[in-house]
Amino acid sequence: MEQITVWFDGGCPLCRREIAMMRRLDRRNAINFIDVTGDTNDCPASRADMLAQLHAREDGQMLTGVAAFAAMWRAIPALRPLGLVARSQYVLGVLEKLYLLFLLARPKLQQLARWLEPRGARK
Repeated sequence: MEQITVWFDGGCPLCRREIAMMRRLDRRNAINFIDVTGDTNDCPASRADMLAQLHAREDGQMLTGVAAFAAMWRAIPALRPLGLVARSQYVLGVLEKLYLLFLLARPKLQQLARWLEPRGARK
């Protein structure tokens, strides 16, 4: 299995928590996580696009949104069945609509997550 590369917003408390959980689940180190808030020239798209939603590269193909999440899930044995189900265009379409709703609520959820973080962890 080829290594998956996932670009994420390290300045987002929701993203940091999600990626921390994925790192714990990725016991085979099959995913290369890249924080796009740092100084990196490894961004395959504009920084604004990279910060707006999750991006991943799987088998040389760039994926965004739920398709990027699904690629990440496929690389983690415990989540692989969910990632495989998400290959269905119907399932991917439904999940993408839910993800777009999440993105609308994301700013408020980020505020809440920042408020809940310990003082030393806030960015």
